[in-house]
Amino acid sequence: MSRLLARTGYDQEHGVDGLAAAWQAVAPASLRGSSQAGLVRRGVLDVFVSHSALVQEMGFHKREVLTQLGELVPAEGITDIRCRVMIDAGRREAD
Repeated sequence: MSRLLARTGYDQEHGVDGLAAAWQAVAPASLRGSSQAGLVRRGVLDVFVSHSALVQEMGFHKREVLTQLGELVPAEGITDIRCRVMIDAGRREAD
């Protein structure tokens, strides 16, 4: 069964949904609605933000957010966050 889930990508899709929910729970108020979690690669969570000022804002909250994500989704093994600008970040999740 686990091989079937891995082959179809369902397990990864389910994990992404959990990570998106965790991000919305721990995202600083200034980033809610303007950011979204991406994938975790080698312990680094990609976070997409709608404009460059939010990249700097995330820097102020990074430690606290990493601690909270470690508690909510320990299986992801998130050790760092990398922000990237994506104009429509956060809009898809709000729809």
